[in-house]
This record gives sequence, structure tokens and C-alpha cells, in this order.
Amino acid sequence: KLDGETASDSESKSEFGGSLPVPTSDDTPEVLNRALSNLSSRWKNWWVRGILTLAMITFFFIIIYLGPMVLMMIVMCVQIKCFHEIITIGYNVYHSYDLPWFRTLSWYFLLCVNYFFYGETVTDYFFTLVQREEPLRILSKYHRFISFALYLTGFCMFVLSLVKKHYRLQFYMFGWTHVTLLIVVTQSHLIIHNLFEGMIWFIVPISCVICNDIMAYMFGFFFGRTPLIKLSPKKTWEGFIGGFFATVLFGLLLSYVMSGYRCFTCPVEFNNDTNSFTVDCEPSELFQLQEYNIPLKTLRMYPFQIHSIALSTFASLIGPFGGFFASGFKRAFKIKDFANTIPGHGGIMDRFDCQYLMATFVNVYIASFIRGPNPSKLIQQFLTLRPDQQLHIFNTLKAHLVDKGMEYTKHFPYNCLCAWKSAGKVKLCSFPGFCARLHS
Repeated sequence: KLDGETASDSESKSEFGGSLPVPTSDDTPEVLNRALSNLSSRWKNWWVRGILTLAMITFFFIIIYLGPMVLMMIVMCVQIKCFHEIITIGYNVYHSYDLPWFRTLSWYFLLCVNYFFYGETVTDYFFTLVQREEPLRILSKYHRFISFALYLTGFCMFVLSLVKKHYRLQFYMFGWTHVTLLIVVTQSHLIIHNLFEGMIWFIVPISCVICNDIMAYMFGFFFGRTPLIKLSPKKTWEGFIGGFFATVLFGLLLSYVMSGYRCFTCPVEFNNDTNSFTVDCEPSELFQLQEYNIPLKTLRMYPFQIHSIALSTFASLIGPFGGFFASGFKRAFKIKDFANTIPGHGGIMDRFDCQYLMATFVNVYIASFIRGPNPSKLIQQFLTLRPDQQLHIFNTLKAHLVDKGMEYTKHFPYNCLCAWKSAGKVKLCSFPGFCARLHS
């Protein structure tokens, strides 16, 4: 019996097969094996990881260049691959290949959850397009009911598939599937939400995690002496601390460079006229240079750089715990990696274990400290109301502004303009959609 193993663990091992077999074959490409044959295993691993890391970073730059739609497709592909890797471990550990319907049900539940989350996203960010097309409008109106009906169908199929003498095994896999969905699908959905806030909210957090992973490995490789945590024996305090300082500095520099470009700072919005994504706007205060007085000096920097310190700090201090969690999971089933997709790195999930935790933090951070009401979305919803409802909201808003001390004059003949005068300034604002309905 292994250290810490209980009687129930032994029972489960005998019933479900215990740990996975550890692959012994070398998944390194033959070209690299021949080129690095004269090096020790330590330095061979160093070069393999380094070369593949550079290849992945190059691929990351390419997909960023290709734009938001490609990024969303890549996130979807990564999500599916991560789900496949974790579910496959469950199949192997519990020998569940022969259970009726269960492989099909696992992927069916993935489809249901994605339908729910992406349907919510489409309704939220493509509101005008959805309202313009009758089938989409019907699907949007009953989206949650349809999602629930789809899930309920899968739930009933699972109950009907229960087989005597396999109840516990089937419920193990049912729970395994749902925890995997919670970890993988929910987090990838948050990544896409971060992307719509602006490419910078997508690129900087991901880059900080990548930087921390690389620099912690570098510092640990050359200077590591003191073990950090038993779950990951190769992780050292020297790598952890060195990675922290390097990542904070990297986050400040990357934020400074990206804050000057609208294509990175503007929210990603869908243009209904061209049916394409646009990233053009007037930069918010977050991305305008400000002066900050510090002892003996005045600094000019973007406010977003201050936020980048919070992002890079989380990526360095808390983000690695996503990796430690994954390490504990792998140790529980005595496997080295989730898969062997990337030589020297393991599976896709081995590369994204920290990214998912980071995505949740960024989404919570934006909602708590950054995001405010979105006027364009409010107007979109306003224009879908009945004319009497629009008029009620208009009068309520007018009364509110008058109470604020603003003088109101209206000109409604043909151009339907309303003028608000406050502090000696007059602003003219047009409501063509509202006025068209008003005149009709």
C-alpha cells in the first residue's frame, strides 16, 4: 500500500483499475533527437522545451494578427482538446469504455454547455444582428429554455443508461464529466468575454502567464536550489521569486507598448453594416498618458499599466497554483502529463492549467474595477421596445435630467432633435430610431 493510501482507495483501485500506465516512448521529433543526441538529458530537455516554446509563441503572434474571430475559434479548439484530454484520463482510469452511451453523453453535455454559453454571448454582443433575423430572434428569446431542455434530455438519457453492478462507476464518470465542464468550458467562455473588452485584456494576461512560466523555469534551471512545493518537486523558490519580478517588469513594458494602439485597447464590437468585427474608438482614460508624481520625479504612464501590475502579480503568485492543482491531479493518477501532444511540454491542458485560473481573475477584475454601463447596448435594447415603452423611458430620463438642473428644449418637427443646455453649453443629440417610430 502506498503512503497515504486508504482502504477505500485500494478498493477503488481493484474495481476501477487504479492509475494510468505511464508512457515510456519518447515523443520528441526524430530531427531534434538526432540534433541533440550528444547532450545530457537535462540540456536536451532544455533545448526541446525552448524550441517548442518559441514555436508556440510564434503561433500565438500569428493568431493575434489574424484577428478576433480566429482567436475565438482557437479558444474553442483548445477547450475541446482540454476536455478530451481530461475525459480520456477518466475513461482509462475507470475502464468505462464499455458503459452504454457514456462516451456519447460526455460529448453531448459538452455540446449543451457550449450552446448555452455561446448563445448568451451571441445575444449579448450581436444584439442588433439577432433582432434583425427572425430565426435568431426566436432562438434568442427562448435560449435558456432550449438550453435547459437539451440538458434535461441528456440527464434522462444518463438515468436510462444506468446498469446494475455499475452504478457507482457511472456516477463517478457523471461527476467527472461535469467537473471537467466546469473547469474547461466556463473558463474558456470567460476568456472570450475578456477578448470583447479589448484585445489588450486578452493578450496581456495570457502573455504574463507565459512569461512567468518561462522565467520561473529559467531562474529555476540556473539558480534553483530550494524546493518550493512537494506537488511539483522541480519547482524552486528561486524560480518562483525570479519569475515574479520578471513578470511584473514584462507586464509594465508590454502594457506601455500596447496602450498606444487602438487596435488593442478598443472593445471588440460587431459592425452590423459590414457584418464584421471592428476595433476602432476613442481611447478611454485608461489608455491616455497621465502624469504621476513620485519622490524626486514625475512619471508619465498609462493608467492601464497600474492595472497590469495587479494582473502580472496574480499571474506570478496565484496563477502557478493552477499548475500545482494540475500536478496534484496527475499525481493522484500517477501520470506525468495529460497527453503527449506537445513534445517536452505534455498535453494542451498542461500548457493551459494556469491560463484558465487567470481568465477567471481577469473577468472578475474587469467587472469589479473597470467595466461600467455600456450606452450602445442600452440604446440597442431601447430601440427594440414598443413606442409607448420608449416614450415612457424618454420622459423618465427627461425628468431625471431636469431634476439635475439641466434646461431642456425640444425641437420635434422633422429632424427630432433634443437639446440639453448645462453650464452654458448646448449638446444636440439625435434619436432617429425613436423619432421614426414616434412619427409613425
